[in-house]
Amino acid sequence: MAGGDIRQHEWRVTGMDCGSCAAKVRGTVERLPGVADVDVALMAERLRLTLDETRTSPEKIEQAVRGVGFGIAPKGALPEKPKGGFVLPDGAFPHAPESTGLGGEPEQDIEPAGDVPASWVTSFKGRLVIVTGTLLAAAWASRLVLPAEIAQWAFVLATLIGLLPVARRAFAMARSGMPFTIEMLMTIAAGGALVIGEPEEAALVVFLFAVGELLEGVSAGKARDSIRALSKLVPKTARLEMGHTTREVVAKKLRVGHVVQVRPGDRVPCDGEVIEGISGVDESPVTGESVPRLKEPGAKVFAGSINDEALLRVRVTKAAEDNTIARIVRLVEEAESARAPTERFIDRFSRVYMPAVVGAALLVAVVPPLAFGLGWGEWTYRALALLLIGCPCALVISVPASITSALSTGARNGLLMKGGAVIEAAARTTHVAFDKTGTLTLGKPRVTDVSALIGSEEALMVLAAGVESGTSHPLGQAICAEADRRGVDAAAAAGARALPGKGAEASIDGTTVCVGSPRLAAERGALTDDLRSRVAALEAAGKTVVIVLRDDVPQGLIALRDEPRADAADAVAQLRTLGISSVMLTGDNPRTAQAIADGLGIEHRSELMPEDKATAIRDLTTDARVMMIGDGINDAPALAAAHVGVAMGSGTDVALETADAAILRNRVTDVAGKIRLARATMANIRQNIAIALGLKAVFLVTTVLGITGLWIAILADTGATVLVTINALRLLFFRPSGASETARQASPEAPGSGVEHASATT
Repeated sequence: MAGGDIRQHEWRVTGMDCGSCAAKVRGTVERLPGVADVDVALMAERLRLTLDETRTSPEKIEQAVRGVGFGIAPKGALPEKPKGGFVLPDGAFPHAPESTGLGGEPEQDIEPAGDVPASWVTSFKGRLVIVTGTLLAAAWASRLVLPAEIAQWAFVLATLIGLLPVARRAFAMARSGMPFTIEMLMTIAAGGALVIGEPEEAALVVFLFAVGELLEGVSAGKARDSIRALSKLVPKTARLEMGHTTREVVAKKLRVGHVVQVRPGDRVPCDGEVIEGISGVDESPVTGESVPRLKEPGAKVFAGSINDEALLRVRVTKAAEDNTIARIVRLVEEAESARAPTERFIDRFSRVYMPAVVGAALLVAVVPPLAFGLGWGEWTYRALALLLIGCPCALVISVPASITSALSTGARNGLLMKGGAVIEAAARTTHVAFDKTGTLTLGKPRVTDVSALIGSEEALMVLAAGVESGTSHPLGQAICAEADRRGVDAAAAAGARALPGKGAEASIDGTTVCVGSPRLAAERGALTDDLRSRVAALEAAGKTVVIVLRDDVPQGLIALRDEPRADAADAVAQLRTLGISSVMLTGDNPRTAQAIADGLGIEHRSELMPEDKATAIRDLTTDARVMMIGDGINDAPALAAAHVGVAMGSGTDVALETADAAILRNRVTDVAGKIRLARATMANIRQNIAIALGLKAVFLVTTVLGITGLWIAILADTGATVLVTINALRLLFFRPSGASETARQASPEAPGSGVEHASATT
């Protein structure tokens, strides 16, 4: 078998309304030879699997899925309307032109509006509700003018017409190896009711089942719409500059390097960099940040944000498929595959639950008549009603519906969490560990003191700026900025390299120049008593000190200070209110760390190398549930060691692609918001499970006792599913942020400024 014959395939599957639907799709394809790693995402309507095409072709996969009543289309193709089902409207399905004038003459430049969304009335399930309802009403009306014996046949006809598509799907599922489905239970229950002479109740049950199926679909569609709304934030068209003119083109065809114009009131069509113009830009659609950001040449802008004031010329820096909105949508959809432990347990439970109920129904039908001589008709009726209780739809969807709503709410508020497992872990958090620079502090230190030991201050800055030239480290950038302010040109340096956790060094004029921590100076035998006392005095004032060495001879000191974020103290207070302990982990010296920690009211551990942070996290996790907040770069080991790793970073690649979660707004109070959202989600899940199991338990008992009948049983099933979904949708209106006004006014710095790298002063 050639390795090239095994490939990963992905389709969009339409018509899945509940967890049982997803299970049916999964069960159908898992039984085919050569299929592995099956992933079915209900809310994302995604089927992904690994396929050995020498044993089963992709066409056979599609045929199998269509055979059990679902629509299926390859990724990127127009969605297919399911046979015996319907596609809920999710906006227009665009037919994008192949050419947009960006590389040749187009046939058309503007993307057409697409298909008009269909009403539920025109869908198959909608028509089934109307037909079965009309037949049921007609049957009831016939009783007023026709003899009872003839009117009975009207109910039989209504039952058979409504049951036919359900039975067809039930037997298709059975042929695929899944006999225990709600369709099969419905077919047996309604057919059995006809056999024992209860056609009126059979017709009512079929009608209520059709109504419940429609409501399940509508509810699932509402949950999907909340995520799809994210992708609609990006405009479909953009004003592309072509020479001295502009042309309106399809936004998704923009390429890196193109220049677009964004007029006041327009949405930004791409991730890019402002090259001309000054304007306030509302980034709330992307990050949830309510205060517009001032954008000027050199500033980054995100696709989907809104230009408020003046014309901007923007150079495209990311292709449409890689812009911030696209990555957020992709991460939210992918997160559905990272299922919570609770969800996995419920899946295992439901596989046992339905066969157990079917077995119980069989015993109810047979044991009382045989053992106690009771009436066959009455106990068969009770058994049929019990069958309708057996479908675990409400239970199966109880977790994914809540998780999907929470992921959508989090994305709208700049809080990304990669799946249910992360949400469940975040809800159990007892300790939060913060990196300091760029997380609790602004990450924008400034030089406060320059003290030369040999030569002038300017000469000292020439050396320091030469070593730090081109660095991305906040301290290095601050030193270079101070050199620029003083009008000092950086020395020409060669072989520059970082000394992780200690500083940096380079070769200048044939000598080795280091800019590093006092610890580095001590290691190299350059920390004299006089130097040590100077460092201590500056650190006592809450400043970070670096020492410039030339061939291990001290040249001078540079002191810097990084101020805490405006909302950092409030964030720690909010976490304390939630019963969560906080600790600051930093590579800074004890005095500077103490000064910052005292101002924030937080514990601290200082002089930690990157690997020391990971060790500290592992120590905490032995008896606590730990969330680590860092920048996602040099904190990667610590983020990985925590139960939940959270990256700070205003839409940066690192923040979106690393760690378990991300905070897009650089707002420290969002840590508490993330935990509040996770706890609200788990509470919602517990409510859903209680609703699903509670209703089932009540009606199992009342059905066996003969208190409730078939139509109540079907209401218990579909009604519970609808209630669970509606309850999950409440999370869409949850507000993760606290009441504190400080949280709304925090972090005035530009997006993405909180990025740091390994240093002793982290």
